[in-house]
Amino acid sequence: MSVELNHTIIHARNNRESAEFFVDLLDIEITAEWGPFIAVGLSNGVTLDFATVPAESITPQHYAFLVSQAEFGAAYARITQRGIEHYADPQRQHPGAINHNDGGCGVYFMDPAGHAMELITVPYGGLTSD
Repeated sequence: MSVELNHTIIHARNNRESAEFFVDLLDIEITAEWGPFIAVGLSNGVTLDFATVPAESITPQHYAFLVSQAEFGAAYARITQRGIEHYADPQRQHPGAINHNDGGCGVYFMDPAGHAMELITVPYGGLTSD
């Protein structure tokens, strides 16, 4: 059986603000809007469907995105240019830095709704060959 993640709903205080934060940071596009959702399509066919909900209903989640080294560099430049608070670690013990794990690099930061976002260039455990 083949199972693939198709979409996930990300709660936001303002769906447009959160979607635009994400697409501006990663230089991708909003792919659809319908009902309460603003969808952002990823290269593997998964969509992130941002939905506005009351702030007290938002439970912070963690979202990690695998990006190329070039995409990481461009996104990290935007993070620093915009003064977005960021860390090398999920515990936020190393502010203003990136990590170098598993032969790649990564960074953690918060989105406008308080979700913990992570960009990595190599999957955890390092690169593997099939």
